[in-house]
Amino acid sequence: MDPTYHLNGGYKPTTKRNADLNGPDFYPTPAWATHALVDNESFEGEIWEPACGNGAMAEVLETTGSRVRSSDLYERGYGESGVDFLEANQKFKNIVTNPPFHSAEGFIKKGIELSESKFALLLRLAFLEGAKRTNTIFHKTPPARVWVFSERITFYPAGMKATSSGTTAYAWFVWDKNQTSSTELKWFAPGYKSRFQDNISKSKHPKKMLELF
Repeated sequence: MDPTYHLNGGYKPTTKRNADLNGPDFYPTPAWATHALVDNESFEGEIWEPACGNGAMAEVLETTGSRVRSSDLYERGYGESGVDFLEANQKFKNIVTNPPFHSAEGFIKKGIELSESKFALLLRLAFLEGAKRTNTIFHKTPPARVWVFSERITFYPAGMKATSSGTTAYAWFVWDKNQTSSTELKWFAPGYKSRFQDNISKSKHPKKMLELF
């Protein structure tokens, strides 16, 4: 199967997709999805975004006041290019990214190894399923928190305006080296999508959240 079919975790019908792992077309993370994370998870110290694309996520991470390192395997016109996260060996305080779908498990293994405090990945909610992941990831190194979106994320090629709602459920999976308790399941409060579209000011953060256990 063409590896771009599920690029960045977003399901793309073959008649509509035009992404290329090696080319200029890809699916950036909508800014509101990253705002939801930084409003509900604190990050102390530097942050590495190792699949930065055009900087859509990195620019939101910078609003936390932390120093952000941005890199990507491919040249996207933002950050460092030619940096293969799966081959990296540099420790970093925090790592936050939306990994290519086909590399998600490799990103988890590497992120747990390299992060000193927190490691957060934006993944399909269905990533929780599967016997293999249960045995190799969730039983051995479970995330501290899973933040489920109450609104659907729609991934579009860079420069294209979102015109519909997505059909795939997503969540932020957060590994926290300072927490040893069992995984907490939480939900983001509705409202991020309408308040933080890419053309809306980043200064109006909705602070309330809904927590369910």
